[in-house]
Amino acid sequence: MRLGGTVFYNGTNPEEYALAHVAKGFKAAVCPWWLQNTPEDIEAFKAAMKKHDIRIAEVGAWCNPLDPNPEMAERNIQYMIERLRLAEALEADTCVNILGSKSGVHWDGPCKEGYSEEFFNEAVAVMQRVIDAVNPTHTRLSFEMMPFYFLDCPEEYLRFLAAIDRPATGVHLDICNTMNNPRRLYNNTEFIRHTFELLRDRIVTLHLKDIRLKPNSGVAEFEEVLIGEGNIDYLTLLEEIKKLPADIPAMLEHLETEEEYDRAAAAVRKFEEML
Repeated sequence: MRLGGTVFYNGTNPEEYALAHVAKGFKAAVCPWWLQNTPEDIEAFKAAMKKHDIRIAEVGAWCNPLDPNPEMAERNIQYMIERLRLAEALEADTCVNILGSKSGVHWDGPCKEGYSEEFFNEAVAVMQRVIDAVNPTHTRLSFEMMPFYFLDCPEEYLRFLAAIDRPATGVHLDICNTMNNPRRLYNNTEFIRHTFELLRDRIVTLHLKDIRLKPNSGVAEFEEVLIGEGNIDYLTLLEEIKKLPADIPAMLEHLETEEEYDRAAAAVRKFEEML
């Protein structure tokens, strides 16, 4: 496993960006927002990352390609195509996005349509279009599992990949994003093992965080917390990750400060020592 996470670097120099990861002991990185999609900039970035043995884990394509506004949806689809081209040029492990949302309020928000066959079929058609526009061979298009649309369990992920029917797809796995009810959270050890059993051969990248039910809440309300402070069975999760290829990127996310990322990385490394 190659651990990675946000580094608090504010410049635009590839060498300095790579060294910021070295300083944190990270072996994987995301594509920074400032990287320009030109051959010269791409090659300079790839060279710096390779020099310091930092794997380019993911290129984010964060947008809503299923926006209920057709003009916005088309704009976002074109953005996804651009980001997948960049991921291919960088030979990143994945270009990752959510499926989209019909919320009309939040680009990544819940909507009842997210469980319909119409939504499923539209998502399939959009992802096929994005892949066919690029035909990548070095990277994979992957999708965030989320707690509030159909892509919330390994069976549905496999059904979705089968429907897309393109070799340039892969699994981006975030166990916390599948926790949509207390029963699953409290039995996440079994769910983790089941998920890896079904998806193991298709996983290209992972996100690492922790989650728990909010205390003193009268409803099932979840909150993200520092790794080790929630309910996710990290010993089982890391045990399953260790069965994947040794260089698979696992990225810390959704923390606010450098100190929090340092603590999260230390927690992951402590769990690794316990295996």
